[in-house]
Parts: sequence; structure tokens; C-alpha cells
Amino acid sequence: MTENRIQQAISRLFQKHRIVFWYDDKQELRDAFEALAMEGVEKLEIQNNEFGIKHKLLREAPKQSFLVYKEGKQPEPLQNWLLDVELANTTFRTDQVAIWLSELELPNEFTEIVEKHTAFFDTAKAKVQAEKRKVTLKKLLNNEDTLSKVRLKMLAVCVDATQLADARIDVILEALLAELVKPKQALFGLIQRCELDGFLWQQVERFYGYTSKQPTVKDFAIELFKSCYSMGVNSSLNGDGINLSSDALVFFKRWKDSRTHQEVFEALSDNYAELLAVEEDLNKRNLKEVIELDYFRLIDKKVIYELVKAVEQRTLSEGEVTLWCRGRRQGHWFGEFKFLYEAVDIASQFFALLDAIALDMATSSEAVQGYVSHWYKLDQLYRQYIYCLKASSQNTLLNSLSEKIENLYTNRYVLPLNNAWQTHVDGMTKWQVPDVTSQNQFFSKWVKPYLDKNNKICVIISDAFRYEAGEEMVGRVRQEDRYQAKLEHALSSLPSYTQLGMASLLPQGDALLNIADNKSGTVSAGAQTTQGTENRDKVLKSALVERAGAVQAKQVLEMTIAESRELIKAHDVVYIYHNRIDHTGDKMQSEGEAFEAVEKTFDDLMKLIKKLANANVNNLLITADHGFIYQNKPLEDSDFLANDVKGEVLYNDRRFVLGKSLSCGQSLKSFTAEQLGLSGDVHAVIPKGIQRLRLSGSGSRFVHGGASLQEVIIPVISINKKRQSDLTYVEVDILRGGTNVITSGQLSVTLYQTEPVTDKIRPRQFKAGIYTESGTLISDKHDVLLDLTSENPRERELKLRFVLTQEADAANNQQVLLKLEEPEEGSNQYRKYKELRYTIRRSFTSDFDF
Repeated sequence: MTENRIQQAISRLFQKHRIVFWYDDKQELRDAFEALAMEGVEKLEIQNNEFGIKHKLLREAPKQSFLVYKEGKQPEPLQNWLLDVELANTTFRTDQVAIWLSELELPNEFTEIVEKHTAFFDTAKAKVQAEKRKVTLKKLLNNEDTLSKVRLKMLAVCVDATQLADARIDVILEALLAELVKPKQALFGLIQRCELDGFLWQQVERFYGYTSKQPTVKDFAIELFKSCYSMGVNSSLNGDGINLSSDALVFFKRWKDSRTHQEVFEALSDNYAELLAVEEDLNKRNLKEVIELDYFRLIDKKVIYELVKAVEQRTLSEGEVTLWCRGRRQGHWFGEFKFLYEAVDIASQFFALLDAIALDMATSSEAVQGYVSHWYKLDQLYRQYIYCLKASSQNTLLNSLSEKIENLYTNRYVLPLNNAWQTHVDGMTKWQVPDVTSQNQFFSKWVKPYLDKNNKICVIISDAFRYEAGEEMVGRVRQEDRYQAKLEHALSSLPSYTQLGMASLLPQGDALLNIADNKSGTVSAGAQTTQGTENRDKVLKSALVERAGAVQAKQVLEMTIAESRELIKAHDVVYIYHNRIDHTGDKMQSEGEAFEAVEKTFDDLMKLIKKLANANVNNLLITADHGFIYQNKPLEDSDFLANDVKGEVLYNDRRFVLGKSLSCGQSLKSFTAEQLGLSGDVHAVIPKGIQRLRLSGSGSRFVHGGASLQEVIIPVISINKKRQSDLTYVEVDILRGGTNVITSGQLSVTLYQTEPVTDKIRPRQFKAGIYTESGTLISDKHDVLLDLTSENPRERELKLRFVLTQEADAANNQQVLLKLEEPEEGSNQYRKYKELRYTIRRSFTSDFDF
């Protein structure tokens, strides 16, 4: 020990004591003593003069600081005349243990810490690491530390868990559990070398009830999974009993839900599921026993399997399925199984709606009104289900359910709906429906009123964006702050194909639209062809004296803010053409991706809306040229008609034929150009219902051009942006039940969502826990999302069960708080939403298991 380090060590002792004794056991530090000079400290040497020294220390200079040196060993207590003075002050030792204590500024009563755990402070092979450990430990120490607290902090240093001001056994265990997925357990090896493992297992037993003759981290981890699962199902797994305390369950849940330890938890969960024969146990459980658990991936598979079976067999109500599927959103594995849960939920809604629907339509107007009010929802649910089915890639699991949905969708909805609608189409002498706006009136009804008021307007036309998708789009837009959206509908032109639909949305001059007298199927407005964006731009400019223009959506999305603002500044009307759905569905190779294209279209349109809003566009319209029919399963031969159209055929498609002097059989319907509101000699033949014409080299599941309601009812969405926020958040109450007293180790409460979540009423996210008045958490925590949309109040209840920790014992006979806290937007902080007071009143017998 160098003279400098001796002086530093003695100086630290004098900060707390007036008198310091120094016994030079090996009689080798006299020179250091004699060289030592410290301001305000008088040096004395013991040389058979104990009485005189004692008199000076206590009588002559009772306030002076003294360093009392003796060359030799410390006398035995009975022979030590200065023992009382020593005990009232302190002794400076020069052995290694004393040096470490001095460096850590720990008093002598902590000697056993450094004596028993020498390897923590020094090791011949890793002196640098040992020095770092000492420095780190010293930063953690404080005057109130006990032997146990210091050892706990040493454990924290060993596992590099010193980010918290106070060392905690749960954080230490989390670090050790993380090592189980690595080839070597270096951290636990260090704990063993430092002989801290015995203390570690004492603490694990004290906090979590874990005992073993040969404790290991792996054994503790296995016991953790086993006992927590057993607590969840209220019976022992494999008959082994529940060996851990409720505090272990709280620790387990916190560790499971930690983003930091997510990968470790998942790896260990999968490893131990087979070891513990979880699948075998789950086979004996019913759905309600495991619906709240998420400790193993297998549990989600079990839940989904049972839900699929229950939905298919109709043994659960729509409300129950929705509530349980949404409850699983808080589960650890939900992200992996998201599309399966959504598929099950949607399937349940589909069945319930199909049961309740009546396809009555006395007139064509009633038919359209019935479709836009109710029936479209089945098309929407079918699309959403097929999308989730494909996104989940679980065709085998959902095979029977999917077949049932396919058959019901086609045979109980699409076919009877359009067969009934066809009777009205057959009776038409002109393609129109009373009280329904025709597509060729789009400009005059929806665009021109903005221009008449000198307001700018942007029109987004998304190819094949059918009505049911438009309804969902309105909901998505309204969920955005300050955005309002209104949905209306129109009757598309017939045949319902792109060239005619796009032309019908343009300003209609004096001349009627006409279909080209050739095999192209193109449409002209007077002498001007409307094929392609460039030609539509010419039609718009001609009608509006250069103050209108047409562009592709891709161009707008690639513009800078300055460029998009210049576009809007230069025009009163801008038509923006978007084509993802039709581009995907019209190709035989990609028609099966049509519903995925719809989902991507929602994202495209939202980006366009926000891009245009940033370019100072306040008014927007979204519409489509036509809709479509899609059936996911391959069609039967009976779904196709023989093409018995006679005459001069110019253009063939799956759902219509164009030509002159055409005649057809009874399974098709012929319309003249005049009946279609067109000029010229080219007229059309349409298959009745939803049947297709045979056409080589084209897809057959995604089709349009015919007169089905899915093809000809198009959305017209009006969007504007407000200056002020128009969103609110749903209100939530805590229902405590019949008492405000907690008498056991658990507490069950119900959260009640006072109103359904809607477009403008947003969900609320909470973290919930039970706290003491001083803010100490004494239970597990729940992350809760309240986003229920049911009109039924009973289906807007969420039950929570809190497990109290050992720290709750200290609050016995005191008031505690059940707190709901919600995140502060734009930060990692939480603020109080609501709280409820309880009194803990637990009997001493409540902790006994018998």
C-alpha cells in the first residue's frame, strides 16, 4: 500500500471520526507513519504510555483529532487499555480487507462482506474488471446500507444491472434469465466465483418462494413457467403443485411484458412448453380456463382453435367472440396471431349479419337503398375475412370455416341478391334507377357546386374502388383529427368497365358519350377520346377553360410540397387517377391479390388526402369508375355461360360484350346505346346475375362490366378538413363490486366503457395497478386497451384481476389506490386518469394454503 493511498484512506476515516488507531502488525510502515503529515491531526505513538495517551485524548484535548500508532499487533481486548476509546472511534488497518473497506468507505462491521467475497474485489486474472466492480459498487452504496443490501448491490454489479438507484432482485434475475439463451452463463459464473450464489438463492426464496437442494437459474426458470401457468388455470401442471408465491407471478408478468426481455421470454417459453407437456395439459382445458393466459405460444393456438370451432358451430354469440378476440390483443403473442384473431372475429360477424338480413326489394330504388344501407356489409366482411385468411397463411386451420363462408357468401347472399336485383334490371327500358344519381351526373352534382362558390376541388378516382371499400375509407378518414367525410353513392354507367366509367365522371357536354366503333372498347366525348390521363386532361381543360387538369396519383405522391401547391394554385379542379385494385385484379396471375390491393389502396388514398391537405386543399372527392365481383374459390362450370351472342361482336369480356346488331339468349340482357345513355350504334350484352362468359387467357374470380350491385354501386366520398380538433376519447369507469376492502391476495375489478368507440370517439389506453399512498406498486400491472364498439353495454365490460405482492403486507389496515394512468401523447410519461380507494384488511390466516 503506497503512502499516498494510506494518507487518502486515513483522511476518509477522519471525515467521520476524531480518533484513528493504527496497528502496524508487520512492523513495516513506520516510515510511512513518520512521513505522514495531515493538517489538524496530531500523531501519537503507543509505547507503554496508554494512560498518558488516554488522558490527552479525553481530558487535555477533547476536540483535537489524533492518529494513534502502535508498531505491532493490536492487543487482546483484556490487555487493551485503550479499548473503550477504540470502540468509540475507529481503527485503520493495512491488510487487503481493510484497504477495500477503506476504499468503499465502509465501517469495520462490513468486514465479513470483503472476507467472504474476495473474488469480487480482486482476482489475479482480471484485476481491471475487479477494479471496475469496486468503483461501480462504491457509487451504489449509501449510509443506510445493511449487509444484505450491500450483497444485493454486489449481485447487481455482477450482472451489470446497476441502472437503478437501488438494486432489486427482480432486475438481477432478469439478467440471469437472459443468459439461459446463451451458450455460457458467464454472469452466474461470476456470482459463483464471488461466492454470492448462496445469498442469491436466499433472496429468491425470500421473495418468490423458490427452494431446491441444488438451485440453478434454469431450474428456477422452469419452475417459474410451471407455477405461473398452474396459478392461471387454478390447478397444478402435471400434478407437481404450485411451488412459488404470488410475487413470482407478478415478477413473471412484468418480465414477460418487458420489451427488453421479449426475445428471451419467447425462446424460454418455447423451450419449456415441450418439457412441461403444456400441449397435453391444454388438451384437457376448455376455452374459458385459458382465455386470460399468454404464457406459451401454444395457449394462443389453443384459444384460436377453440374459437374457430365455436364460430363454425355457432356455439358462441357474436358479442362473446368479439370481446374475447379483442381481449387477446393484450396478450404477448397477439402480433403473431393477429390475422387469425381478426379472421375469427370477422367470420362471427359475417354469420350473425347473414342470419339477420332479408333481401327484400320491391323496386329498383329499394334494391339500391337496401344495398347501401345494409347488404354491402356482407361484401365488406367477406373481403376482410379473405384478406386476413391470406395474411395469416393458415389455410389448413381455417379450411372448414373458409369453405362455409365461401358457400354462404355465394349461395345465400351474392346469388339471391343479384338474382332478385336482376328482375328489376330485366324490366328496365333505360339504364337508370329512380332517386339514384347516375355516374354521368357526377360532375354536375358533386364538382360544379364547389366551382359555383369559387372553391377549389380535387377529385380522386380510384379504379374499381367499390362501395363497401368506400364505406370503410370514410371510417378511416374520420378517425383522423380534423377530417370530416361523408359517403354518398351513384349508379355507374353500363357496362361497368374502366373506359366508360372514367369518361362518365368527366364534365358532360352537349354531345353524349359514345363507344368506339372498333375493337378497342374506348369511349369518346364528342370527337375527343377519353382514353388515358392526357386525353382526360384535354376534356377537362376544354370544359373549364384551362383551369382544370388531370394527373396520376403516383405523380402527386412524388411531388414536393412546393410542386403540389403550385399544381393546386394553377387549377380550380384537379382529377387524380389512382389504379391499384383494377391493375391487380384484371390480371389472371394476380387476381387472387385483389383484396390485398384494396388494403393497400386505403393507405395510398390516405397519403394522397394528407398530401393534398398540406398543399392547402380543403375539399376532396373520392369516387370510382366501377366496382367488381370477387369470389376467392375457383368457379364451377355452372358459373359460366356459353357465349351465344350473335351479330357484329367488337369487344369481348367476362361480364359484357360490345358490338352492333347483337342478339342473345335468355341468360343475357341486351341494352341499346340509347338505353345506356350513349350515342352511336355500339350497344352491349350483359350476363344476368353474376355469371361469367367464357374467355380464354383472362381471370374469372375478379370481374366487372356487368350489372350486379357490387359492380354498379359506386361510392362518392366528400372530405373536408376543419381548423379545430374534433376527436374525443371514450370514457371509462371502474366498477369495484360490493366492497372497498381487500381481504385476500387478489382483487377483481371491472372496467366499463361508457360508450362505443366510433370514428370520432377514440379508444383509451391505460396501465393499471394497485399502489400505496406513497406510490409503491404492490400488485402486478395491466396494460389495457378499451376500444369496444358494441352498442350493448354488457359487451363493453373488461374484467381485470390484480395479484398483490409481499409489499402489500406492509400496507395492511391501510388505504391503497387502484390507479388507471394513460400515456401522455408525445412522451414516455403517464398521467392519472382515475383512481379508486381500497382498504387492505388481511387476516394472518390468509397466507396459509390449508
